[in-house]
Amino acid sequence: MALTGDYKLISTEDMLQGHAELCIHAYGFVKSMALKCAIELGIPGAIHGNGGGATLGELATIIALPPSRLPRLRRLMRVLTVSGVFSVQHQQPDDSAGCAIVVYGLTSASRLLAGDGEASSGLSRLVSLMVDPKLTAPFSGMSAWFMDDEQPRSFFEMHHGEDMWDMAAREAALSRTIGDGMTDDSRFVVEVLLREGRARDVFSGVRSMVDVGGGTGTIAKAIAAAFPHVECSVLDLPHVVAEAPAGGEVRFIEGDMFEHIPPADAVLLKSVMHDWRDDECVKILRRCKEAIPSREAGGKVIIINMVVGSEKSKGNSTKKEEAQALYDLFLMVFEGGEREEHEWEKIFLEAGFSGYSIIPMLGIRSIIEVYP
Repeated sequence: MALTGDYKLISTEDMLQGHAELCIHAYGFVKSMALKCAIELGIPGAIHGNGGGATLGELATIIALPPSRLPRLRRLMRVLTVSGVFSVQHQQPDDSAGCAIVVYGLTSASRLLAGDGEASSGLSRLVSLMVDPKLTAPFSGMSAWFMDDEQPRSFFEMHHGEDMWDMAAREAALSRTIGDGMTDDSRFVVEVLLREGRARDVFSGVRSMVDVGGGTGTIAKAIAAAFPHVECSVLDLPHVVAEAPAGGEVRFIEGDMFEHIPPADAVLLKSVMHDWRDDECVKILRRCKEAIPSREAGGKVIIINMVVGSEKSKGNSTKKEEAQALYDLFLMVFEGGEREEHEWEKIFLEAGFSGYSIIPMLGIRSIIEVYP
């Protein structure tokens, strides 16, 4: 059969390369599900607990895999090594006539999943949130949502009939999944912030700080411990504060950030602003401005979020740029989104702030200091 259309304009090499690239894109969900499976089977922790390397047989024994599934485990691990989640080495056996032994190891990515070997450490619960079926299923209706402006604000709501926060308030399991994922993410941010004195300039002149939407206080507790001169509080909704630990150096306050934020030198907004529309963010920022002193007195808002395509982040690798773009689209499932610098500047000005600075110290995210 003769080639037609644009095929005539493409070399054979480009055709085959393009076909391979389309397969990788189309089967991208397989990588996500393989990663989800590895976390649920406990493979990162198993490799970590086995001294940082494990053969297929050792993995099967550690995770108590049924023997009939061993050949399938090899195929799962092949996807995860090709995609860079795990490393692979071939060790020659003592018997030179034997086959090479495959040993799986941890990469920089899977080390973050393994943590210290405990299920509640590392970023496993955050990744589990990212690939949770309730959050991924709505993407199947994305094109229908784009073409029908009478659909709800988000394709999560179009798919499920309610927004994510209403569902989380009704379903304890989803609420726990979200809370666990955000706790893991906060631990990661704190670990990076407190390394090598990175956060010293951010908090050195701050005497009091309120972490808005700070959950059970993961970040606030770490800041209070690292900077004893900072009096730390957490503002969150009543059902969240009810789960917070009693006592300690962090004060927990029930409240609504759209109504009132307690006074402090600094207000911290970590992974908050990307959940809200511009007009809603302006309302939050105005409440923040009411809570802090003047710029001359050290008042500021500390935002931890992405600045997509920032001039200050042009040194980012392609992987970082891709991660930002993917995460921004992921947030669109429930009408969230990351912002470019000019979009941040617009809402800062509308809220009445005089200036800001971007500190790109958190990889794909930045610290943004906003001044009254």
